This record gives sequence, structure tokens and C-alpha cells, in this order.
Amino acid sequence: MCVTCGCSDDGETKIINLETGQTEHNTHHHTHTLPDGSIITHSHSHDTHIEASQVHAKIHNTTISLEQNILAKNNLIAAQNRGWFKGRNILALNLMSSPGAGKTTLLTRTINDLKHQLSISVIEGDQETANDAKKIKETGSKVIQINTGTGCHLDASMIDRGLQQLNPPLDSLVMIENVGNLVCPALFDLGENAKVVILSVTEGEDKPLKYPHIFRASDVMILTKIDLLPYVDFDVQKCIEYAKQVNPQIQIFQVSATTGAGLENWYAWLTILL
Repeated sequence: MCVTCGCSDDGETKIINLETGQTEHNTHHHTHTLPDGSIITHSHSHDTHIEASQVHAKIHNTTISLEQNILAKNNLIAAQNRGWFKGRNILALNLMSSPGAGKTTLLTRTINDLKHQLSISVIEGDQETANDAKKIKETGSKVIQINTGTGCHLDASMIDRGLQQLNPPLDSLVMIENVGNLVCPALFDLGENAKVVILSVTEGEDKPLKYPHIFRASDVMILTKIDLLPYVDFDVQKCIEYAKQVNPQIQIFQVSATTGAGLENWYAWLTILL
């Protein structure tokens, strides 16, 4: 059980290279300092589940310290990722949303519309399957699939390993499609230039108030599926007001990846950053 966000990390993270068909497995290894000063190193895998549970039981009094250590380690790797992107003049965006908000649909539409102007590569995050990565591959874009198993978010170490496989070109754009979740992805810096939260009109206009951290941490909110507005009970102005209440600086784009409505503003923002 991850002391930072509560997700389980007793399985393997898989990185799938759709170009080569190779899958890289990784078992999580952790070192813990216990209250009595002793140090225990253990790996999270199915055959060490009991050991892992015992270790975590012993450290329940040091949860806050461990959380700080985990985030500090993540932030160090994120800073390294950020330097890697900067050295190659790569713009990296972290796309976050709840499941079904339309991240992949928006991403494939964006790639298809801009692929003659921009070089776009994708790191695709899901707990299981390479279904979305296969959709991205059909656009002709380079893509790597990261399966987090029972984990509920991508972290900086996963991105570091994914970039080694992806090898995006210089002067390009890397889109990181995070695991569908409106809580934990906001906690973990990946080394990205900007966070983009995607909210669909089918979800309810009060999401910025219910999940304020992810909207507060994001530079951009994309309101998707606006072509469905005539058929759903969704107050656009209230949603915008709630988002601005949480984050007065957030930029908001209203788009439909199906009809193309509003996408020109999203594309203009991307090209300005590049």
C-alpha cells in the first residue's frame, strides 16, 4: 500500500514498446527506516506480499515522514526529467482527467490535425492493456505504453524509464496521458512543462470544487465534449466560475474533439509554447 496516496504497489510496472513489441517489467524495491533505527529493504511483488505488509505495519507511526521521502525522491527524478526535456528543447505536457473524459480522443485528434506542423510523441499511462497506445500508434505518432498495475498514477521514475524507450526527437512535443484519476496524478511532478486537466460536460460542473487540488495544480483546463451540451444538464458558466474560484490563473478551452469546435484555441496555445 503506497503511503502517499493509498494505491497498491505490490505488482509490476510494465513499459510496452509498440514498435519493437518488447515489454520491460519492473518490480518496486523500497528501503524503509523503522522507528527503532533498523533499515529494511524489500521488493513489492506477488510472492513478497506478506513481507511487504509486515514492513508497512511496522512503519505506521512514520507515515508522514515516509510520504515526504517518497515525494522528495519523486521530485528529484522529476527535476532530472525537466532538465532532460530542456536540453532537447522538448515541450512536455501532463494530461490528467477522470476515466472517460476523452483524453485519448482529444489526443488522437490533436495529433492528426497537427502532425504536419509538430512532431508529437506520447507516453500512455493505464493500469492495464495497450488499447489506447494502439489508437495513438494508428496516427503515426511514436508511443510508449506504461501499465501501472494496481497503481493509480504515473510517477517521475516511470517517465524516466519511458523516455529511454520512447526517445523523442529534438524540438518536439511529448504528451503524457496520465492514468484516469482526479486525485493522485496531481501530487506527482513528472518533470512536465505544464499540467492540463481535462473535464467533460458529462461529468458535472462542480468537479473543480470536489477535486480542487488537480485544478489548482493545472495550467489549463480543457472542457471537452461540448457537442453534447444540448443533451446533458451542465452549466458551463458555473463550471468556469468554479475553476476560476479554485485557480484564478487557469486557462480554459472549450472544445469538441468530434466536431472540431474550439480546437483552434487549444492548438494556438500549443504552438505558442513551442
